[in-house]
Amino acid sequence: MDLVTMLDALDRLTISKKPVWGKMSAQEMVEHLSDLLIISRGVKKFTLNENDETIARRQQFLYSDKEMARNIAVPFTKDIIELRHNELALSIDEFTIEWLNFIEYYEENPGVTEIHPYYGALDFEKWMKLHVKHFKHHFQQFELI
Repeated sequence: MDLVTMLDALDRLTISKKPVWGKMSAQEMVEHLSDLLIISRGVKKFTLNENDETIARRQQFLYSDKEMARNIAVPFTKDIIELRHNELALSIDEFTIEWLNFIEYYEENPGVTEIHPYYGALDFEKWMKLHVKHFKHHFQQFELI
């Protein structure tokens, strides 16, 4: 998944678009995607409370063809997302900037890992696998792909 493909999908998103499942609005979803990009750069730090075997099993999922479950509740996300921007277009702009920041971060820091609160320490390759699954999940949620 490259930025042009993602932006093409997001161009089809409107503020009034309702999700096929879940409670997020279109703009909340975009800002949620930006949040994970920020986490993937280590801006927000997490600690793990799982053993290595559990984390390894979870990371195997990233390499599978399985899709993320719908309506899954994860303890590290907020039930109510406070929007950072006044309009959807600004949230998409933020997403674009955060995607470019993510790519630049790993280009400048090859081999670095950052902690995801569920999947553990992820390097660039694993973060990419997670982002592709996660973006696809939410793009399907809003029928963008």
